[in-house]
Amino acid sequence: MFIDSHCHLDRLDLSPYDNKFSDMLQAAFDRKVDAMLCVSIAMSQFPSMYELIKPYERVFASVGIHPLSAAEEQVSVKELIEQASQSKVIAIGETGLDYYYQTDTKEAQQKSFETHLVAAGELKLPVIVHTRDARQDTLDMIKAHGNQESGGVLHCFTESLDMAKAALDMNYYISFSGITTFRNASELRDVVKEIPLERILIETDAPYLAPVPYRGKKNEPKYVVEVAQCIADLKGVSIDVVAQQTTDNFYRLFNKADQNVSISSN
Repeated sequence: MFIDSHCHLDRLDLSPYDNKFSDMLQAAFDRKVDAMLCVSIAMSQFPSMYELIKPYERVFASVGIHPLSAAEEQVSVKELIEQASQSKVIAIGETGLDYYYQTDTKEAQQKSFETHLVAAGELKLPVIVHTRDARQDTLDMIKAHGNQESGGVLHCFTESLDMAKAALDMNYYISFSGITTFRNASELRDVVKEIPLERILIETDAPYLAPVPYRGKKNEPKYVVEVAQCIADLKGVSIDVVAQQTTDNFYRLFNKADQNVSISSN
């Protein structure tokens, strides 16, 4: 079985499924995508996101604010802790730093990131980290404010091998998306080859970044299988090995998740 460790289910185009959320999930299930983590990017949208996924046992949630929204929407440690008390919330984030698109909001991003790290530390939940063009600041803040015991994941990883190794040393996992399948991503594929499979997660980041051969189309959880196949090819192992190991990794990191349930509706 496969797990899509990072997707935005409340933002998917459901028109191919007659706007039926359950049919989209079934399409993923039919490809042995057995679970998924629906990731929050805005506190204002978290309640509706949570209600959407609430009926489905093996669809989990996180709570947090994307760094590119940090200047407009701040959150307190208390607010994160309150929302994370809900049973399906297994992680804090996505949070982090993105200097590629915004350099004038660094202070707001760092404040928000620190808040998320502190809340996650108090809850002993892993942190889902978005990082782009902010390598050293990201690592420094994780080291200063993170809880190494509960750790986290650098999601949709596109940075250097040195950064990945530094994150691994702080008990973080590295998650790869459909970008690994892109023709111009040879340097990223070299990083994949060097990271131990025991510390890798797979994701779609749906509805964004659909993998080859679906690049340019709207992404969805069922396409995480293509990411797994790419990882398998790079590692020289079977896709079944990647499926099992990344599943084990998911439940080891997100240990609040219950592995012994089905994806079907309650």
